[in-house]
Amino acid sequence: MNKKGSLKKKLLGTPYFIWSVIFILVPLGMVFYYGLTDRRGSFTLENVLAISTPEHAKALWIALLLALIATVICLFLAYPLAMILSRQKNGRQSFIVLIFILPMWMNFLLRTLAWQTLLEKTGVINSILNFLHLPALNIINTPYAIILGMVYNFLPFMVLPIYNALSKIDINVINAARDLGANGLQVFLKITLPLSIPGIISGITMVFIPALTTFVISKLLGGSKILLIGNVIEEEFTQAGNWHLGSGLSIVLMLFIILNMLLTAAFDKDGEGSFL
Repeated sequence: MNKKGSLKKKLLGTPYFIWSVIFILVPLGMVFYYGLTDRRGSFTLENVLAISTPEHAKALWIALLLALIATVICLFLAYPLAMILSRQKNGRQSFIVLIFILPMWMNFLLRTLAWQTLLEKTGVINSILNFLHLPALNIINTPYAIILGMVYNFLPFMVLPIYNALSKIDINVINAARDLGANGLQVFLKITLPLSIPGIISGITMVFIPALTTFVISKLLGGSKILLIGNVIEEEFTQAGNWHLGSGLSIVLMLFIILNMLLTAAFDKDGEGSFL
């Protein structure tokens, strides 16, 4: 029976294994092949080291900076929201979680295009401000618009892991701390915050990585005037046709992603911060 059960599990896992090979291993293999070879197929590190050129280093630095700012803003907005959500009754919790998840069902491109329509010089926001005889809001095609787009699109990915971590905290632990004379600030700093660290780390990972690699938000809300490393890679593949350089720069981004994942694994060994 054990052998039959093991065979059945292997057979059930075969479609996933095939899917992983086709859509994960093969694309990764292609990226590494193109990134570590030149047009003649010879091994080279020039494509990876191209990140050190002024234009590529600037694009990477701007991407890191904007992604970091967006992640910090998401954290400061998400933590209070997650705390309020975790203290609601079960019925209200489900409804509010649905509200946060609902925008994620809409196409990412449509959500970003909506903000482009709102923020442009003759858009909805400026039309309202003009009607009220107030100064126009000119943030389209600026880093502020890109950060706003990142925060809007990725905020749910910060709220939900923190909420999941906070909801797992036993209320009896908090009540015991209060009975022992701890005030609200002490309870937060010594119990709530430390126990929610896995959710915070998971949320940071889920926001920072897509914010670092995005190119759609900067292209639409930045007007292609502000090039992030994601835009550079996208242009190398679609416009310049230089798959080798695009893959080499992608490998550099992979190193940041792997570093972020290692950090997550170190602080969230049991996966307590995940909301999936």
